[in-house]
Amino acid sequence: MSQVPECIVSEPEDDVFAADAAPSTLLFAVATGVIIINLFAPQTLVGIIGPSLGFSESGAGLVAMASLLGYAAGLFFLVPLADLMENRQLVLRMLISALVMAVAAAFAPTGWSLLIFLFLLGAACSAIQILVPIAAAMTPPEHRGRVIGNVMSGVMVGILVSRPLASLIADLWGWRSFYAVSAAALALLTAVLALRLPERRPLVSASYGALIGSLFQLLREEPVLRVRAFTAALMMASFSLFWTSVALLLAQPPFSLGQSGIALFALVGAGGAAATSPFGRMGDRGWTRTATLVSHLIVLTATALAAWVGGIRSGQPLILLILLGVSAVMLDVGITGDQTLGRRAVNLLKPEARGRINGLFVGIFFLGGALGSALAGTAWDLGGWVAVCASAAGFGVIALVTGLAARI
Repeated sequence: MSQVPECIVSEPEDDVFAADAAPSTLLFAVATGVIIINLFAPQTLVGIIGPSLGFSESGAGLVAMASLLGYAAGLFFLVPLADLMENRQLVLRMLISALVMAVAAAFAPTGWSLLIFLFLLGAACSAIQILVPIAAAMTPPEHRGRVIGNVMSGVMVGILVSRPLASLIADLWGWRSFYAVSAAALALLTAVLALRLPERRPLVSASYGALIGSLFQLLREEPVLRVRAFTAALMMASFSLFWTSVALLLAQPPFSLGQSGIALFALVGAGGAAATSPFGRMGDRGWTRTATLVSHLIVLTATALAAWVGGIRSGQPLILLILLGVSAVMLDVGITGDQTLGRRAVNLLKPEARGRINGLFVGIFFLGGALGSALAGTAWDLGGWVAVCASAAGFGVIALVTGLAARI
């Protein structure tokens, strides 16, 4: 296999970025939060999108899966271009593509056309992972975990706010209006980034084919990347199983919530975003392995509590709802911790391949998210909420065992 040169990123350029690190980091956090909303909003809308376009309950999971699968494809085939092309222009082109696909989704005439538009929208949204490596490059290694944690706060807030925001908009104007609002937000963001985003020109002497081929080489050579991406994928599968199915649970007795109530519940989970910075700091202090194992145990505890609550069909709905909310926050904290620590670990591997490493890491864990979304409908049909939680816990157990065995 052809080798990709070891001089892809210009270090003096990174020093230039370092002088403006604080405002740029804030800008990147906001940008990534706005972009990623498009990937997770369908999770809370499957209950209304599915019937309106003729999907069965088990098939509705495809709606939540499509954007995540597209995002993973973008991470594998578009994000590596960050090591080849000028990053600012690449990000802007991808955002314009995302805007066009959001408009197309708002007017999708059939279920299958919507799946295609959401897949392409997800692929374009992988621009997020071109912004994250830039933020990492702006800071020295001893502070990189904190900066990545801060940018990830924007990502996680976007993920967690996407569900209540989508539910509220859909409750007011229908699910198609969400994608119209998203298109407007993407247009505004593109305009701001066109004015504020600095240029970043990687130095390369490799073709796109060699760059993509080097992805497999990186996976083979970097055990930290393999393990962290695998456990992150397992955690993301648990996350997607829970949040794709919880709207179905909340619509049933004893909760019987409408779309607005589901939106308020989803907002509770946003508290998990606060875990990004603390987990990043723990990684900076050398506690990566311990903190990772703790995050996996938190996920297992959360799924057990959620299964117990979902199995109760009598009692005080408010108390049960609070307990379910606690399990949701715990789940989000555990998954946020694993992803933050994993992202920190892989960003310390090879600065010259940071774009491709981030693309691999996040692409693999979003494949896990797509798998979880696809399995949600099947698990629900087979055994309801308890089967959903059992499946989510199963992924958590595999992640825990992998982390214990790998010692990374």
